[in-house]
Amino acid sequence: MGARILICDDEANLREVIGVLLRRQGFETTLVSGVNEARRLIRGQDPYDGVITDLVMPDGSGMDVLWEARKRSEDTQIIMMTAYATTEQAVHAMRNGAYDYVRKPFKNDELVATLEKALEKRAIVVENRALRAAVQDRWQRNNLIGKSPAMDQIRSIVSRVASAPSSILITGESGTGKEMVAQAIHHGGSRRENRFVAVNCGALPASLMESELFGHEKGAFTGAAGRKDGLFRAADGGTIFLDEVADLPLDMQVKLLRVLQERSVRPVGGAEEVPVDVRVIAATNRDVDEAVNTGEFRQDLYYRLNVIHIQLPALRERSGDAPLLAQHFLEKHAAIQGRHLRIGAEAMRWIASQPYPGNIRELENIVERAVTLSDGPEISRADLPAGGDEASFALEVPLPASGIRLDEYLGDIEQRLLLRALEQSGGVRTRAAELVGMTFRSFRYRLAKYGLVDSPPAGDDESSAL
Repeated sequence: MGARILICDDEANLREVIGVLLRRQGFETTLVSGVNEARRLIRGQDPYDGVITDLVMPDGSGMDVLWEARKRSEDTQIIMMTAYATTEQAVHAMRNGAYDYVRKPFKNDELVATLEKALEKRAIVVENRALRAAVQDRWQRNNLIGKSPAMDQIRSIVSRVASAPSSILITGESGTGKEMVAQAIHHGGSRRENRFVAVNCGALPASLMESELFGHEKGAFTGAAGRKDGLFRAADGGTIFLDEVADLPLDMQVKLLRVLQERSVRPVGGAEEVPVDVRVIAATNRDVDEAVNTGEFRQDLYYRLNVIHIQLPALRERSGDAPLLAQHFLEKHAAIQGRHLRIGAEAMRWIASQPYPGNIRELENIVERAVTLSDGPEISRADLPAGGDEASFALEVPLPASGIRLDEYLGDIEQRLLLRALEQSGGVRTRAAELVGMTFRSFRYRLAKYGLVDSPPAGDDESSAL
């Protein structure tokens, strides 16, 4: 069956001639005599592939037909028929979504050729949308791995918010895949053709933070030998991902808030605001509500970022997903090393049984290490961490009959992990932070929180020993 075309004109002879002409070309046609009947059919039918409508009719304008058809489906192609006196209005219709116009009286070949070109455009648009959807689906299946209800919910949320313009705040423990979810949102939305720029706010040097984010002019400060755009402008038209956003100093939080409000940046040393069209996705592993209550994070910035909130589950809360992730990481790292490996049954049972306080990042580290150490075709239990499995020591304490205070218990576990990381790193805090999957600022914050070290003085050396 050919494309479905709605023909709307109050001249009975003309619409009959058009109907016969298009049916001979293999099109399926519906003929109506005015705006009201056209609008009724558009609302009640599956979307038409094309609409050919007169611009001026007794009961309304062809613009009314155009708006009704575009509201029903953005893929419907509209061609306006117009007399010479209404050509300017026809051009206006094209600016508002019509594909083209033909001037009465027109040649039959002219009308058919215009309609065929319009339908070719429609086919390309529909095909491109299907291809993008397939790419998005494949990207999600390859990167948002897991069959647990928790992951099903995350994928559903990502699909719903991908095309929304709102800012998003992603929270969750370190290593839960916050950047991967941010990328899934970017690749699934209308900005996918533009850049995804990831920024680790905790790793930006305080003295260069404003310049890195917003750019600078030549000579703005010592060493500014030339002009620099900054990361927000690099992401113009796309997405900027602000990881560990809660680690931003308060003065930078104020400047970020202004950028979100004004949709523009002012480079360091510049006098003019530069507009930017950027979708902001932020993430943190900290308790933002607590940071707001303690004055470490501005409440107004929190509300601006937290329009849509996505809470990522810990790996221990994703029952059954660890083996799937392990297989994915096996294929990834075995390919990098040019090897063909499988995971043995005993090794996979161990992988499935662990609580993974370091979440997905810890699991990938374990698999990569096993791929490197394995000397056979199969990863065995011997290639995985040995002994009492340090990853699970926190769960070995029995639950007393009198119960426990969970927050205090988890706090105690966190302190023990911090101290163990410091011990393993020889007191070098940057290395200790890496061992527990934190930024230096987050690690330092937690040390101070538990009284394990005094609040750091200004100019604290990130690489110094404790």
